[in-house]
Amino acid sequence: MTDEPLSPTLAHRVPELGALELLIAVARHGSMGGAARELGISQPAASSRIRSVERQLGVSLFDRSPSGSRPTDAGVLVTDWARRIMEAAEAFDAGAQALRDRRDSRLRVAASMTIAEYLLPGWLIALRAARPETAVSLLAGNSGAVAARLLGGEADLGFVEGLDVPGGLDGTVIGRDRLVVVVAPAHPWSGRRTPLTPAELASAPLILRERGSGTRQVLDAALASYGGLAEPLLELSSTTAVKAAVVSGAGPTVLSELAVREELVSRRLTEVRVAGIALGRELRAVWPAGHRPTGPARDLLSLTRTA
Repeated sequence: MTDEPLSPTLAHRVPELGALELLIAVARHGSMGGAARELGISQPAASSRIRSVERQLGVSLFDRSPSGSRPTDAGVLVTDWARRIMEAAEAFDAGAQALRDRRDSRLRVAASMTIAEYLLPGWLIALRAARPETAVSLLAGNSGAVAARLLGGEADLGFVEGLDVPGGLDGTVIGRDRLVVVVAPAHPWSGRRTPLTPAELASAPLILRERGSGTRQVLDAALASYGGLAEPLLELSSTTAVKAAVVSGAGPTVLSELAVREELVSRRLTEVRVAGIALGRELRAVWPAGHRPTGPARDLLSLTRTA
């Protein structure tokens, strides 16, 4: 049994849309020159393209004379078919534009607490100025919750703090942050002259964010070689709640420098230096793997880099 040659695909047998558009224009104007002017190409280019279509189809489409180009009987049929194809293409284009408009009319953002509270508001104000027609919804949670929302199709773009990109996501670094140890002014650590050691920090009961937060992830990793964190004094799910507890004198905490900047300036909290460990972290924009942000999500990502 011998293999029969494969027939060319439809894309190879049917002229491209640009050629069909030219064919219709030549039939409408009755001349190559008129069609060429309408489409913004040279007359020789128009003639060459029509000859290419005739070779592709295997039929003569126009009778050419000094007075113009008149469709042959085959040309009349092919031109009519070409009009139907162009109408279908225009309907396709209109439908695709409607999908783009619907996509661009909303943006679902999921962000970890620190970024949601201290960075996103400025970015969203800038996005509003650039895209006033886009409605933005913000879902705030810890870094683990942000990853879950992206993977579940509940968000278009996410922002997390932590050691790396969560599984199943792609991402890019958009900034850096530093964690700081803070206490109320009356706390014993407030007046110490020497920095805390990593062992002292690890053994102290702290007021902490919940597991799954970027802050907790970085702190766990930094103190892993010192026996890990002691049992938390309190475990709270929001940065605001953690700060309120520390300001009241309940105990020390470790939070983003962004989150406690105002309290440090107003002296409601005091920073305690720590020696021997790195408490820096990267801030990342993330999205489902293989699906680069488009539309308003792409614009917001660009604004974060500008900021």
